[in-house]
Amino acid sequence: MKKLFLFLSASALLVSCSKVGKGEYIITGTAKGIENGKTIILQTQDPSGMGGLINIDTVKVENGKFEISGKVTEPSFHVLQLEAANQPIPFILESGEINIEINKDSIQNTKISGTYNNDEYVKFNEEMKVVQKKLIDFQKANTLKMNQAQQAKDTATINSLMGEFQKLQQEVGEKSKAKYITYSETHPKSLISALILQSMLGDPTADIKKAEKIYDGFEEELKNTKPGKAIKERLTAIKSSVPGAAAMPAAPATK
Repeated sequence: MKKLFLFLSASALLVSCSKVGKGEYIITGTAKGIENGKTIILQTQDPSGMGGLINIDTVKVENGKFEISGKVTEPSFHVLQLEAANQPIPFILESGEINIEINKDSIQNTKISGTYNNDEYVKFNEEMKVVQKKLIDFQKANTLKMNQAQQAKDTATINSLMGEFQKLQQEVGEKSKAKYITYSETHPKSLISALILQSMLGDPTADIKKAEKIYDGFEEELKNTKPGKAIKERLTAIKSSVPGAAAMPAAPATK
């Protein structure tokens, strides 16, 4: 009984030490080597659909650190824009404690961790690099050769390289597609899964039955995100437009 009491006390202490409550986030960032006063802007996609980014919050680097906190209703992609940096830092803003370690010399190598969806985003990107490595290696190995062939108007070399590249592109494309589907089938609460399925349904040749099966396996919290709701609407629209397909039942009336 004493051991149980100690365990429960320790669990309560761990919960109480959390810096954020439900629906809240805190971004704890390190920015070593970046001067004090440099601005970091939190941005998201303009909800009006105009295509641009809008500013959510702005902070300044102090002693190599920064912090941003606020409230969030569901996970979604946002970016951090560091003053004078050429590219933004994409991550998933969601409830929890998010850690971002900016690599000032290589923004794309910034480290992001701390919450489920961000950890999944990082792992997914690493796995996709492995899938696409053959294509990237080919490009690196043959860029100079292609440039020289173009300057010399060596059509035989150009056509040969293009032929090899297209074969590799098709091979990597098929492997990438298989990876996307496998991931969405096996990660029912990941935002990445919903975004994959949403993109998949934009392809007129998509396997609708497979898409429905994947969607049905999602956890309710994921289904209730914006991409989750968009998937549901798309599946309903597709089924209603197919001759002989049963219409989706209407949602029960709410009081």
